[in-house]
Amino acid sequence: MGIYRVPGPICTTVRGRLLVATALSVFALCLGVADPPAALADDPSATEAGASTAAMAVRKGDRGPAVRRIQRRLRLTADGVFGKDTRRAVRRFQRRKGLTSDGIVGPITRRALRLPPFSQGSVVSPDGGVSPDGGEGPPMPGILERIAQCESGGDPRAVSPDGQYRGKYQFSRGTWKDYGGRGSDPAEASERHQDRIALRLYRARGTDPWPACSKQG
Repeated sequence: MGIYRVPGPICTTVRGRLLVATALSVFALCLGVADPPAALADDPSATEAGASTAAMAVRKGDRGPAVRRIQRRLRLTADGVFGKDTRRAVRRFQRRKGLTSDGIVGPITRRALRLPPFSQGSVVSPDGGVSPDGGEGPPMPGILERIAQCESGGDPRAVSPDGQYRGKYQFSRGTWKDYGGRGSDPAEASERHQDRIALRLYRARGTDPWPACSKQG
């Protein structure tokens, strides 16, 4: 990219009556200082309509325009709701591309889909707020994915009939609190946060908290 230089006559005709700011601007141009180029759309620092982030991740339970864009790219019905069918299609796509098959559309998967960054306002999380940004989510061991399917069918809002066990991994409220869960009800937390607490619990105690489901599959 070349540097634009103002022709000499302009650089030599700055009069005292000009405002200081204008004089400084002309002086900068005379020195050949150019404005920095705008970030490219796929640059991690780029923004979309001034409000996007390249680190925005879209996952099961999210909804909004970003989900519709993903669904159209995967040739699904674009209803704007990231449900089981969308997650399944994302995982198939990730496996074909040799990516981590976690069903989450973060920066790596988004680029593989050839989609531009998602704006924060285009992704609404299950709790009504914008979906958190940052990476593809914690890498989950296969055993935890199987446990989640066994315990709740992978539903982060699931509650046991007696109300004692709650969320995707059927945490008790006591266990949830002991391992750093935010809020008093696991089933009201985001799926991403439930995944993080389940991973923390698994690293501390293995599969002991899920004796029945850990033996299946």
